[in-house]
Amino acid sequence: MSEPRVLICGSIAFDTIMVFEDRFRNHILPEKTHMLNVAFTVLEMRREFGGCAGNIGYNLKLLGGAPVVMASIGDDGQPYRARLAGFGIDDAHVRTMPGTFTAQAFITTDLDDNQITAFHPGAMGLSHRIGVGEAADVRLGIIAPDGRDGMLAHAAQLHAAGIPFIFDPGQAMPLFNGDELRRMVDWADYLAVNDYEGELLQERTGMSRAELAGKVRAMIVTLGADGSRIVAGEEGVRDPRGEAEGRRRPHRLRRRLSRGPALRDRARLGLAPDRAAGLAAGLDQGGAPRRPEPPLRSRVGRRALPRRIRRGALVGAAGRRRMAARSALRCPRRDLRANPRPRWSAVSG
Repeated sequence: MSEPRVLICGSIAFDTIMVFEDRFRNHILPEKTHMLNVAFTVLEMRREFGGCAGNIGYNLKLLGGAPVVMASIGDDGQPYRARLAGFGIDDAHVRTMPGTFTAQAFITTDLDDNQITAFHPGAMGLSHRIGVGEAADVRLGIIAPDGRDGMLAHAAQLHAAGIPFIFDPGQAMPLFNGDELRRMVDWADYLAVNDYEGELLQERTGMSRAELAGKVRAMIVTLGADGSRIVAGEEGVRDPRGEAEGRRRPHRLRRRLSRGPALRDRARLGLAPDRAAGLAAGLDQGGAPRRPEPPLRSRVGRRALPRRIRRGALVGAAGRRRMAARSALRCPRRDLRANPRPRWSAVSG
């Protein structure tokens, strides 16, 4: 059975990450901030492949999905296109916008984890020039942070085409007013936010959380270490297992939504994508859901396990291969004290 194609509309960006081996406060005079002119010498610098569409597509591919990335890049974006192709990710709808740079973030972090970020949207601001109708045989869409006009256009096009989609406004929420956000929520089939974004969305739209949830098939609110809450109609599903991979774990959710099992079963299988695939196969063939024994880390509780075990020492060869592949495209959201890599910026996804 071939995997259903998932169209991911979002940003592609380069993240240039620099570490300043001191503290910004030692070099900024508080009484002189009105005439600030400082320079920081950074001895460590690297360039990462970032952006929401790129990272979602990469993780979805690791989980055996069929991501189709729809994004815009600049004249300097060929290395990113080659990287997607190298992972077997469909890049037919990654379009080069001549005369532009690929979106890029320049992030400088000090020893206190403070950050100074400069972001150039570049080609990302022209993503609306790519149409959803160009992608064929798509079962599910994702609207992730991207250029403002692109997010509005792609949401409208998915809705008009009758393709269900997840609206994941993320850090792009400040780009929209309340009417625009209400419109995209009305069009969406699923809404994904973290707890803070959920509060911000309520404030911007003037709607309660229950009203927002009533507009979609399901509203997913991630709660950091406390897991996630999924509200579908009158039913609420709480996933208490926490999130091992940062602010949210959207990639497994997106794959499961494209496969079709019941929402409650999808929520309960968040830690085992291979088991989710087995359950999905059973349901697609008309069988009853199989209830496999939960993985070790959910049986004993993640916090009871040493860090090296939580990170996969006991998950077997397949898990170790997934972790090795994941390290090829690093996510910047890490603890700098353990590994000098900054949190997600407000722009790079």
